[in-house]
Amino acid sequence: MTRKMKRRTLLATGATVAGGVIVGTTLQRSSTSTPSSQVPTTRAMAERVLGNTGLRLPLLGLGGAGQTPLSWDGAEKEAIALIQQALELGVRYFDTAASYGPSEDYLGKVLPAHRQAVFLASKTAQRDRDGAWRELERSLKRLNTDSLDLWQLHHVATEQDLKTIFAKNGAIQALEEAKQQKLVRFGGITGHHEPTVIAEGLRRYPFDMILVPLNAADKHHPRPFAPVVLPLARQKGVGVIAMKVPAYGRLFKPGVLEGMHQAMGYSLSLAGVHCCVIAAETVDQLQHNVSVAQAFQPLNQQAMVGIEQRTAAAWEDNNFFRTWT
Repeated sequence: MTRKMKRRTLLATGATVAGGVIVGTTLQRSSTSTPSSQVPTTRAMAERVLGNTGLRLPLLGLGGAGQTPLSWDGAEKEAIALIQQALELGVRYFDTAASYGPSEDYLGKVLPAHRQAVFLASKTAQRDRDGAWRELERSLKRLNTDSLDLWQLHHVATEQDLKTIFAKNGAIQALEEAKQQKLVRFGGITGHHEPTVIAEGLRRYPFDMILVPLNAADKHHPRPFAPVVLPLARQKGVGVIAMKVPAYGRLFKPGVLEGMHQAMGYSLSLAGVHCCVIAAETVDQLQHNVSVAQAFQPLNQQAMVGIEQRTAAAWEDNNFFRTWT
């Protein structure tokens, strides 16, 4: 059975949800896209266009892994409450992955009723074509949708990862085929280990977006992401999404940053960054994060330097994830 035939089977047997039949239409490629009338909003977050995609997204998206019920088994009630609150607060970008536990399942219970209004991103850590295809098909089924707005090659950390991905039967073939079949609108690459590997990925393939760690502590790492990745992404018109913005909350330990306003303010003020994704453990935490995004104003150079100085003595603790491969 070919992958295209499998796609037809998948769409024909797609599940329905409490909110109704799955809607497959995605956000329009327009600078004037507006939320669906199904989704109430508060004061809007500012939006930015993601590189050459022509797509505008709010500054803050909801992360689907880490310190959040979205990735915890047995936390469906709490996860659904978070997703629903995110929609009400104007969040449009929902980030998940095939490896994020029940995250895709939880999102698939809420988002289909709002599918036209949201930007839905998932990922695969498989490096070969067939493995990536299997995960894509599972992701679509779990998310109750017939397409993704963004599908990313997840956690690309080494030169060997790139070699396998770009081999004859590598995962890049699955991405190409999925885009041709309109199962995927945009393609991306993510990683938090080695910035030169992400940069090399951008040189080898015209990815639409990247998801990388960009925070004030990373400035002090011997191999920081911002100076390696951001200029190249800007040159190529790649959308840049910041992750690990508060470093799982470690940036808020005594003596480091004062709060999310400094963490998010720093990441979003880096030249070339378009938005960020941050997980939330509770509805109250999500509401606070959104309020910070709503109030965001780009920081001047003096403020940026001041935040960098506050993280200078704690950068190793706040970059623990850089060792993940």
